[in-house]
Amino acid sequence: MSQQLQLRTTSPLATSDDWWKQAVVYQVYPRSFADSDADGYGDLRGVIDHLDHLETLGVDVVWLSPIYRSPQADNGYDISDYRDIDPLFGTLDDFDELLEQAHSRGIRVVMDLVVNHTSDEHAWFQESRSSLDNPKRDWYIWRPARPGTVAGEPGAEPNNWGSFFSGPAWDLDEATGEYYLHLFHRKQPDLNWENPEVRAAVHEMMRWWLDRGVDGFRMDVINLISKVPGLPDGEVHPGELFGDGFPFYAFGPRLHEFLQEMHREVFDGRHGFMTVGEAPGATIDQARLVTDPARRELDMVFQFEHVDLDHGELKYRPVPLERGALAASLTKWQEGLAEHGWNSLYLGNHDQPRPVSRFGDDRDHWRESATALATALHLLRGTPYVYQGEELGMTNAPLTRIDDYRDVEAVNYYAERTALGEDPTEVLAGMSVISRDNARTPVQWSDGPEAGFTAGTPWIEVNPNAASINAAAQVGVEGSVFEHYRALIALRHASEVIALGDFERLDAGDPAIFAYRRGLGAESVLVIVNLSSESLTPVWSGGDPVLLAGDLVLTNGAGSGDVAGLSPWEARVYATPAALRPLA
Repeated sequence: MSQQLQLRTTSPLATSDDWWKQAVVYQVYPRSFADSDADGYGDLRGVIDHLDHLETLGVDVVWLSPIYRSPQADNGYDISDYRDIDPLFGTLDDFDELLEQAHSRGIRVVMDLVVNHTSDEHAWFQESRSSLDNPKRDWYIWRPARPGTVAGEPGAEPNNWGSFFSGPAWDLDEATGEYYLHLFHRKQPDLNWENPEVRAAVHEMMRWWLDRGVDGFRMDVINLISKVPGLPDGEVHPGELFGDGFPFYAFGPRLHEFLQEMHREVFDGRHGFMTVGEAPGATIDQARLVTDPARRELDMVFQFEHVDLDHGELKYRPVPLERGALAASLTKWQEGLAEHGWNSLYLGNHDQPRPVSRFGDDRDHWRESATALATALHLLRGTPYVYQGEELGMTNAPLTRIDDYRDVEAVNYYAERTALGEDPTEVLAGMSVISRDNARTPVQWSDGPEAGFTAGTPWIEVNPNAASINAAAQVGVEGSVFEHYRALIALRHASEVIALGDFERLDAGDPAIFAYRRGLGAESVLVIVNLSSESLTPVWSGGDPVLLAGDLVLTNGAGSGDVAGLSPWEARVYATPAALRPLA
């Protein structure tokens, strides 16, 4: 066992119920992580084979994107059996081995919980759609055609809501003559959480996984499970084809009741678990309610404000990021959840483009911007998340043709917009910047064939820059992106100030300079990051904080050593001597 793991397991936070405040989470998107059987898809054996990589990095938790049995209409987020592993990824025995091997390394395992919807091939839905009077009919959201219309005709849908994946949010079941709601793919019908039998079945399934040894759940779009009664029409915004149902299905009237009931029924009496809820559209006030420990709902949420900053009129019509906008958004959430609640710290995941391409400069300052962004994020108050490949500085992929895409959201969007007469070249240009497929190209393990991901043909093409950006070229190499991430994770493990301290944003005279102080008692950590491709000189209000900051304990090596000026994407971390004492 490494020295870092010894520090973690002997710290008070490691065994307390809020151990996750000191932890760093690593997200594995299994189909793109590592392929052990040459079928072109990543699998659980591939994750097992690379646990040493995660141990070397120093992460505390692995969050697995869905591995349940699924028709894979939305890459596993359409679940047909919550208590089995999809053969694409392996078996329950493989999962149990992964769990055992991870735990032996001091790494917890968190499952993805997808319970706003199931697959239309789930046994529950098969029963539900079998007849109007089936006992499980009310387990999903069924409605007749709009009054005065004929089912199946355009405009007959029960309301005007659009799906996240293009088209209407309703699909007609010919056999029973009614529509079912699907906020996502038509093969992802929404569960009816108003039905207590549905909630009880979900709770039972969650207990089954916890009893098996998992350490918690990341809950997919959990803020959508409560819908406003009546399901009213939404406003049709400019450029959109359907009504905006978001005000009527996000943070609905019974959400807090449902989450509190889940906590009682699933987690009461258990210790050491972690819960994080994906909550698109969450405001600070809403996030504060959900994550306030006194309310016993969730430990933290994923909010979307900072990853929506570059969205234009439509998601796939991106706009340039305003100077300082990222730092301003992160600051807002640090301050907003300072007294109650807890932040999830992330820049990338399976649904977002690569951070170094989106928020950094992957052309002229690739290493510097990748490490600067990591520094700015990881030393904030909250729990940091590393998405697979992010620790290597993986970039967006060269997606230039519609055939390069695999994501159902992007493919459907392209079909919808080109059918409306939009220029395919312009549609693809926007998609290439924002598409989820950017995050789903295989992890770049080496400069060998298919980046060491598979001995077969990968399900989606490997990024050509794997020849230069890969794990083999970085692990153990001083100054690499990987080693910088490793140092940041070690800092969090070794410092009460970083794990638990307060946050204070400092005015450096330019919004592109993200400077902040973390403090706990008399000890402090000072972080200064130039989030731009320009050389900048801070102009401090209230005196130069560096003079009282302590020693320079970490830098990404982007600077020239000039104390006053900051080179492009330079990051510096200062700490008072006692601020970095190991937790004990």
